[in-house]
Amino acid sequence: MDDLPDLSHLSHSEKDELIHALFAHVQDLSSQVKRLTARVVELEARLSKNSRNSSKPPSSDGYGKPAPKSRRKKGKRASGGQPGHQGNTLLQVETPDHTQVHELKACSRCGRSLEDVPVTDHECRQVFDVPNLAAVVTEHRAEVKVCPDCGQTVKAPFPDQVTQPVQYGADLQATATYLSQYQLLPFKRLQELFDDIFGIHLSQGTLNNILSKGYTALDEFEAIVKDQIANESVAHFDETGIRVKSKLNWLHVASTENLTYYQHHPRRGQEAMDAIGILGQFQGRAIHDHWSSYLAYDCTHGLCNAHHLRELIHAEEQHGQHWALKLKTCLLEGYTEVQEAKQRCQSSLHANRLTYYERRYSRILREGCVELPILPLPAKTKRGRKKQHKVKNLHDRLVSHKYEALAFMYDFTVPFDNNLAERDVRMTKVKQKISGCFRSYHGAGIFCRIRSYISTARKQSQNTLSALKSAFLGQPFIPATGAAIRPE
Repeated sequence: MDDLPDLSHLSHSEKDELIHALFAHVQDLSSQVKRLTARVVELEARLSKNSRNSSKPPSSDGYGKPAPKSRRKKGKRASGGQPGHQGNTLLQVETPDHTQVHELKACSRCGRSLEDVPVTDHECRQVFDVPNLAAVVTEHRAEVKVCPDCGQTVKAPFPDQVTQPVQYGADLQATATYLSQYQLLPFKRLQELFDDIFGIHLSQGTLNNILSKGYTALDEFEAIVKDQIANESVAHFDETGIRVKSKLNWLHVASTENLTYYQHHPRRGQEAMDAIGILGQFQGRAIHDHWSSYLAYDCTHGLCNAHHLRELIHAEEQHGQHWALKLKTCLLEGYTEVQEAKQRCQSSLHANRLTYYERRYSRILREGCVELPILPLPAKTKRGRKKQHKVKNLHDRLVSHKYEALAFMYDFTVPFDNNLAERDVRMTKVKQKISGCFRSYHGAGIFCRIRSYISTARKQSQNTLSALKSAFLGQPFIPATGAAIRPE
């Protein structure tokens, strides 16, 4: 607006027009200030997000990581080994592989020769070491004979796995696969390792052929795992971004405490989930992080409360939402009570305690409605649903999916969070950090299938290298439900 004119020369009507113009201008400026203030708050809230108060991974925190604020309560016992704990000190073995005798030829005091003196005792020390590794070549010779009756020249059969004049054995193939798909060594470093340790020069084409052979050998395993997960009573689901041929794709995981299945797809949502084919026939309880595509499936659901806790922390710390602190406390107290009931071998909470937590949960959300921030109206209204503040979206979700959030209280087989699936996808991110991206869709498929096999074998207490060797011998490990669990 131009400079203020000389009011002494204005008529009453001109002054009225000026007042109206100034008032309109002030309203416009006030509206802009509100919008810009809301934008600043939104940007500050976005910058304040980290792995503690959102779903961002710890790797995104950078060097300015937040001070740790663990939700775990301090235990009564001191850190370190507890009284009565048996350590794992290196101990001598009764029958060593090699024995080296050090002869005593002279007295260290007077110098007298002791070569003719009998030995009265030994002091033993043992050194544990690894042998020098080198390739072992086994030649298979099939006998050729001429039948004296019919004159036919016949040859003895070779073992089923010996198909070429020169080839690599199952141990070498399993070791290469183990290092590539489990220890996540890139091809170049894997070549260097085999050259330095075994004296074997493997080309990248050979390594790729080995992995392709392992992929083919696990076709039946993959079908069995998918079928078993689809028939479980509780299963975890998650997805994470991966890059294939420089384009964003998604790695989906479906897992239980005994089984793991990975599959990649260009899409994240229901199109990918339908193509994978597990959720479409799953009738148990699906544990996930409230991604809307999961809710489209006709099964019972359980929401990850670890996600809820992080979002509630953010709502409390960045937006002053007191209800968020109360609800976080409610969920954690409920979780603690469930854990204590499990330790007492109870199968469920008493009905009175369930009613208490249900009413407390609803009351907190009901009273919190007055605190919810409201986004200012945009300058130009758009069609469709009005945009809401993220805290309001969180509040609405917790109201709409109350029973899915509290599922861990109703059924003790339902976990409090979706951490199992998140642990299962964690090493995929490590793979991406090391190797960047997959150069082909086939390579991504190889990784998903072999990684499914390795993760499932470890969950069922199988030795990883032995399980891989069995696969290359044509007898892959077939998972059994309800087996012993060993965390990956």
